[in-house]
Amino acid sequence: MSSVFSFDDRLLAAAAAAEQAARPQFEEIDRISQHGTAKVLKAFQSQQVSAACFAGANGYGYDDVGRDKLDRVWAEVFHTEDALVRHHFVSGTHALSTALFGVLRTGDKMVSVTGAPYDTLEEVIGIRGKGNGSLADYGITYGQVDLKPDGTPDFDAMPEAVRGAKVVYLQRSRGYSLRPALTVADIRKIAVITRSVNPDAVIMVDNCYGEFVDYEEPTDAGADLIIGSLIKNPGGGIAETGGYIAGSAKLVEQCAYRLTCVGMGKEVGCSLNQCRSMYLGLFMAPEVVANARKTGAFAASLFRSLGFECLPEQGRTAGDIITVLALRSPEAMEAFCAGIQAGSPVDSYVTPEAWDMPGYESKVIMAAGTFTGGASIELSADGPMREPYAVYLQGGITYGSGKLGILTAAQKMLERGLITFAS
Repeated sequence: MSSVFSFDDRLLAAAAAAEQAARPQFEEIDRISQHGTAKVLKAFQSQQVSAACFAGANGYGYDDVGRDKLDRVWAEVFHTEDALVRHHFVSGTHALSTALFGVLRTGDKMVSVTGAPYDTLEEVIGIRGKGNGSLADYGITYGQVDLKPDGTPDFDAMPEAVRGAKVVYLQRSRGYSLRPALTVADIRKIAVITRSVNPDAVIMVDNCYGEFVDYEEPTDAGADLIIGSLIKNPGGGIAETGGYIAGSAKLVEQCAYRLTCVGMGKEVGCSLNQCRSMYLGLFMAPEVVANARKTGAFAASLFRSLGFECLPEQGRTAGDIITVLALRSPEAMEAFCAGIQAGSPVDSYVTPEAWDMPGYESKVIMAAGTFTGGASIELSADGPMREPYAVYLQGGITYGSGKLGILTAAQKMLERGLITFAS
């Protein structure tokens, strides 16, 4: 690397030690990836995916073979009755909003058992901003079980809170917080608690950033619906846009009626030229997720050795692909994000700046030199410019490029005097 990129020798020595320390973690990540690849390959074979599935359709999309078979492949991979995989979803938040509006009715109650939801869902629910067509505007009430001081779920408070709820909502990823991401074991425990007091509740999981990080998915642990984005894990860095909803056939149908219209649902909505990238992205996803997790594990190992706090804590089971680096100051956040941008294959010559990003309460700085705009499975780093001045690292699609991006970020911090080595 030193013959191509000009990294400080002390940084390269620290990186070599950090990579060696992360080797046991890499081995477990590879085992999970192999298991995920086996599930995906088996689904492709059993559903008889062929080249004809990649052609797509136009117009109304009646009898769109590629679209319909992709739904069946997805359902098999995630062990569900049905799935709705569409490029029409503009983001993970859009897919989540579609699921919430598809399932909930006036007078129903939604309870988030993992604390406050992600920033972009606040207006969807009606926590922030009124009169814009939120769930609250339609007479749907909201309840919340706050996390314990250590950021873990408050299992003891859940039984009473979920009693009478139509939707019990779980956010798997940490969002812009320092709490641990939910593991599949956590989700299974919440499902058992919920069923014990409210067997008819719909257990809905925001699965963004969590696909293929474990041997099982939330639907193996009792979830009725899982929702996510194709420009995160399951798109494998190849899908150009889109999202998915997977779960029970009845609930998926209700969501499809919300996405298109009542009575038509999944039968309409042409796939255009998006099928091949969605199939190929799913096929590549377990391996790409493994590369992203290795990049995060390397970053955490390196920055811990440089004296920074990193999450998830060493030895803790990961629930998503996100690695949090508490950098302590806005200057360090700016330097790190500038380095990630400079270490990217696309737009490496630009410098990210914090801005008022739609749907967020604080200014957000975001480094993402990606082939697909905003793709969080590619190497990116972002965070709100507020205490504790932490960056949330995701991606990249290859470990080699991800490692170089992390080194470029560390080099940038070193040049600005924000990292020091003992003399």
